[in-house]
Parts: sequence; structure tokens; C-alpha cells
Amino acid sequence: NTVMAAQMTDAHRRFLQVLMSNGITEGSEARKLHQHCCETDKVYYAHDKLDDFISTINSHLQPLFMQIRKGISEDDGRAHYAVVNLAETEVTKMASDYTEIELELFRKTMDLIILSENGFASSTDILNLADQLKTKKMKKKEAEQVLKVFVEDKWLSEKNGEYTLHTRCIIEMEQYILSNYQDVARKCNICHSLAIQSQVCESCGIGMHLPCVRKYFRAQTEPRCPKCNEFWSCDIP
Repeated sequence: NTVMAAQMTDAHRRFLQVLMSNGITEGSEARKLHQHCCETDKVYYAHDKLDDFISTINSHLQPLFMQIRKGISEDDGRAHYAVVNLAETEVTKMASDYTEIELELFRKTMDLIILSENGFASSTDILNLADQLKTKKMKKKEAEQVLKVFVEDKWLSEKNGEYTLHTRCIIEMEQYILSNYQDVARKCNICHSLAIQSQVCESCGIGMHLPCVRKYFRAQTEPRCPKCNEFWSCDIP
């Protein structure tokens, strides 16, 4: 006697639709949306049951190789939700939206960000890549435009001329990054998800997200590495 997956209702469908059109939705917004969908479609609403509501949707998305995934913003540690396509690697998915030369710029930017110390790449460094692309050289002006589009489409985010991967990109590309950057991509020692913007222990090399660093050391009298117990030499955010 197999347990039947809970029924998809109009509320579930509405929720999924909005999530897909947003690309990514912050946790408190997702909770509001959950309530709105249930009330609009007269479906039983329980405020603490968002995860169950989402897993019902996920059980119906499974045959389509899609999934709503939860991830954490590296800036402030807040939960976000994004719909992820499991059937194709994200770079192939991006291929339907961008030209080959734009994708090459994106991949090179991703290299810079992932190989950097702190998870950021400066616009100067990225623009210097633009005239070394294999597909064809890209003018700086053109490259600036493309970067702007990547920010609008939530693949990159930008602060004061420094670029990093957007939360949406990290949620969607986590598997891709972990398998393609095996030697350098690290998981956060605290929450175990991929850490791009992170602090790294000088002694043993583990990394932690900044919000996780903040939370972890809040309770400690002096900051010591959770793995090797050496003094944590980075500035605590």
C-alpha cells in the first residue's frame, strides 16, 4: 500500500507559477505567497507548513526533472527558494538565453569568482578578459552591457564594482560548481552548502559563509576554528 503523493491543488499550481516567473523568491515573500495562494484558491492554509506545501509540489515535479530548492543568501543568511531544472546542466539552460560569446564571458567570470580568495571578481579583471575570449574578442563597452544583463537576470550580483554569484545562481548551479571545480569549490563547514563568499581558516583551510561565521562566533568567547581549533584570524563580520 504505497503512500499517495498529496494532491496538487490550484494553490500549489499558482505558487509554482509565481516562483517560476520570479526566478528566485526570498523566504518571507514565499511565506506570504503560500498564504495568498491558499486563501485565493480556498485551500486549507497552515502557516508553519510551507515546507510540506513545497514538497507536495516537488513530488509532482519529479517526473519533469524539476525541483523547488531552498538556499541561503551569502549576504545575510536568509532563506531563498528557486525552481531548479535537474535534467540539464545550468550552463546548457543558459545557452538558450545567451550567445556563445556571452556564455564564455560568464564562465570566465565564474572562474575568477570561484578561484578568488573572497568570492568576488572586480569589474576591471572581468573586462580585461573580454578581449581574450576564444569565441571572438568583445569590446569593453559590450562586456559592460553583458554583465549588466547577467545582474538583471540574477546570475551575478554586483556591489561597488565587485561581482559575485547571485543566490539564484548558487542554488541552481551548486552541483555543477562542485563537480567542475572540485579542487577549489568548498562547502561551508557550518551549513554544508556551497560557499562562494567565505572566510577561510589559515591553518586548515576550511571555509565558512560570512553569516555562518557571524552566527557561529557569537556564542564563543574567542574565535577558534570549528575544525582545527586554531585562532580564527579573519575579521569577524
